[in-house]
Amino acid sequence: MNRQQENNCIAYFKSNPVWDRVFRGFWEKYRSYGSFSGKVVLQKITAEEVEGLEGFFAKSFHGKKSVTVSAERFSQALLSSRFSNMTPEHLLELYFREKLVGKKEERQLEEQKKDRFLQHWKEKYQGTPVEKVLSELLDVIKAGHIKNLNEWEQSLMLGAEIYNCFPFRKNETKYLAVFATEITGNPHAFDQKGSWGTFLYQVIQMELRQRKVFPQKSEIFPAFFRQRCFLAEGILIDDISNYVMLSHVKAQKKDGDLHMGMEGFWQEDDMVQIPLAVLSKWNSIFCKDNEMYIVENPSVFAGLCAGHTKQVSCMCMNGQPRLAGLVTLDLLAASGTVVYYAGDLDPEGLLIAQKISEYYAGEFHYWHMTVEDYEKSKSNETISEKRIKSLERITDTELFPVAEKMRLDRLAGYQEKIEIK
Repeated sequence: MNRQQENNCIAYFKSNPVWDRVFRGFWEKYRSYGSFSGKVVLQKITAEEVEGLEGFFAKSFHGKKSVTVSAERFSQALLSSRFSNMTPEHLLELYFREKLVGKKEERQLEEQKKDRFLQHWKEKYQGTPVEKVLSELLDVIKAGHIKNLNEWEQSLMLGAEIYNCFPFRKNETKYLAVFATEITGNPHAFDQKGSWGTFLYQVIQMELRQRKVFPQKSEIFPAFFRQRCFLAEGILIDDISNYVMLSHVKAQKKDGDLHMGMEGFWQEDDMVQIPLAVLSKWNSIFCKDNEMYIVENPSVFAGLCAGHTKQVSCMCMNGQPRLAGLVTLDLLAASGTVVYYAGDLDPEGLLIAQKISEYYAGEFHYWHMTVEDYEKSKSNETISEKRIKSLERITDTELFPVAEKMRLDRLAGYQEKIEIK
């Protein structure tokens, strides 16, 4: 059959909408069975569609509400028509302008493409860290239920670039947006809510298993586990507000050298704000007399630093602890530092203090958190019933007296009203 005859054939079947329904049905049958077979059931056919069927099959379908067209009947009718040189399979391909491939054959072709792509991938990443973890990376991609071949290839390439370029490999730390830009050109590519953000986290967990690195998973501060995993790869996922304030503290970096900036601030008797990016490079912390005095409020911290007649090591956590604060506590515990903590004397302040006490792995003492301190710190702010009820979560017996007094007085206390020194 020449091109003109093919065009005439397609024009004929395009002239009545019933054939679009018939051909779509047989297309799906072929996709499932790999051959032109099966039956297509046409429900609620119109008068126009009945006319098209009767003209082709030379049979009356008058009064029918549904018609079943079998592959065998259609093939016979096509063979008896003026389009007898056209096979049903070729007709479908011309009609839809697409190669007809069964799902089984399609899977075989896709596997062949995957094999060729994997060979290219192995050549590209030969001698790099990711070369040794190909099977693990494929498992991560498989777990993501990726079915599209292009997306599978993209995931494999992206996973390799991520794995090879983790900042820790060069003893560096980078903010997530910077890392995303370097890998993909898009600073938001690895945002937590996006699919690639999830993929990055999965690759991170895979890499940590390879190194047998298991970041601390705290029941007290469970929300920080994800940040710790990223930090172990040299990636900072929080912004620059993730910091602690320190005074009279020395630090040793992971390369063994002292941090000269901290040396200078000690000598100048100045306080300094340390972001997580800097803390992540430290190996240990040294405090005056091996003691650290921690307060919650920045203004109290400033007064404490300026008001002491002798040098003491001080730290400000500024409310709810961020990862920077927990990392600092980890370094303090590793150095055997004794911690003294003073927080606001309201329900939230007591709960924060209790959490820090539970978290800290070294010697810990509450500081200026007695009933006497509460009396000095009381304001005129009434504590709501909801906040009072949260005191039921206080389980540390050392805090029971002040918690009970707070429950009775129902007034919030603040560090600023106490002369902390």
